Amino acid sequence: MPYSALGIAAGATKLFRTYTPDLPRVAEIGLDWRIVCYSLGCALLVTFVCGLMPALRGTRGGLAGSLAKASRTQVSGSNPAQWALVGVQVALAVTLLVGAGLLQRSLQELGRVAPGFDPSHVLTLQISESYGETADMKALAQRSKHILETLGTVPGVEAVANLATLPGIPGERQTELRILEGEQDPNRKILADSRFVSPGYFDVMQIPILAGNPCEDTGNSTAVVNRSFASTYFAQHSALGHHVALAESSQYPLNGEVRGIAADAREQGLNSEPIPTVYWCGSIAFPGTYYALRTHAEPMALADSVRHTIHSVEPSRSVFDIQPLAQRLSASFAEDRLRATLLSMFALTAISLACLGLYGTLSYFVTMRRREIGLRLALGALQRQVALHFLTRGLLVCGLGCIAGLLLAMASVRLLSGMLYGVSRFDRITFGSVVILVLLVATGATLIPAARAACTDPMGVLREE
Repeated sequence: MPYSALGIAAGATKLFRTYTPDLPRVAEIGLDWRIVCYSLGCALLVTFVCGLMPALRGTRGGLAGSLAKASRTQVSGSNPAQWALVGVQVALAVTLLVGAGLLQRSLQELGRVAPGFDPSHVLTLQISESYGETADMKALAQRSKHILETLGTVPGVEAVANLATLPGIPGERQTELRILEGEQDPNRKILADSRFVSPGYFDVMQIPILAGNPCEDTGNSTAVVNRSFASTYFAQHSALGHHVALAESSQYPLNGEVRGIAADAREQGLNSEPIPTVYWCGSIAFPGTYYALRTHAEPMALADSVRHTIHSVEPSRSVFDIQPLAQRLSASFAEDRLRATLLSMFALTAISLACLGLYGTLSYFVTMRRREIGLRLALGALQRQVALHFLTRGLLVCGLGCIAGLLLAMASVRLLSGMLYGVSRFDRITFGSVVILVLLVATGATLIPAARAACTDPMGVLREE
């Protein structure tokens, strides 16, 4: 068995490397000898303890007691410790199932989120640049503008823009701003997410413009704010025409006139509500810039055409990190999906062990009580009464385990609160579904031994005695 378990563990590490290539440090996943030794030690210790308990219990009674148990007038008793262990298995399985269910429900809710932009048919890429080129920012900006104009001529490209950071990817921080018009309240902080985008960004991402104009190449610094920014800091009057600037403490002095108001978009991540955002419009020209193209067809179908087009105008540069935006958004939640998958696997393993424990324990007691069952049937007990007796016994233990598991889950689920989105820690659907699943599995596990007890032949048992 240890060799089989180690083989399964080794195979699981290969599956992780194959199916989660974007997972951070996935290449480091493997069997660690310290973890293997620790696991083997725990398995040996548990096996020794579990084997020692019945051995000690067997030595407590004398020879007369053992002979009395084998007499025809003695019926088998019960051992609460075995049922208690089965109840503990059920409780732990319920706890893991609740956690896995909450994470799965959270991922489902994330899948239903409207990001405020359309990531489909958007191809993203980067072009190699060096910080040495920033010495001549004007030339770098013209080169970037020329690349955008060239990409716009690729057949199948609907709109093109470049941007400093991709939308919907967590990790950006808010910056402090100033509104240049009106009285300045030193106690009032204006915080917003600053996004640096080129003209065409709102066409590529299909973010609606609610008022004013989208980003335009006017040669002057302009900005577009989202609805959250306008309603938060310009609740009494329109934001259009006002000037915003980065705080004086910022190392990059920047200001611009608000020319438009855009709809809210989840720029900070699909699991984050839209926050006040300022889109600084201009030519994005510095290393690390992303280029985004909205395509008519499947984005990756244009990857080769885009490479050839860029090499035709910039033969010394390389094109890398080409991915559809939808794929990037999916990869940003790869760790959450992995946690949900791992917890689901542990939960299924736990419920399987609980099912086997319940089946084995009940089968053992049916075997030990064959004499009692035969006598009851011989004295007129109905088969359904015998079956119901054992079925009730198994379900009672399972029910108590479910109650203990739910209490344990409610106490421990707060550890998952930071990973949940759109789902309460005490989601009734999840808790109820787990209880129903466990009871169904327990019914199936107890039904076979109970049916076997009901089918006992009383005459055969009496003849054996």
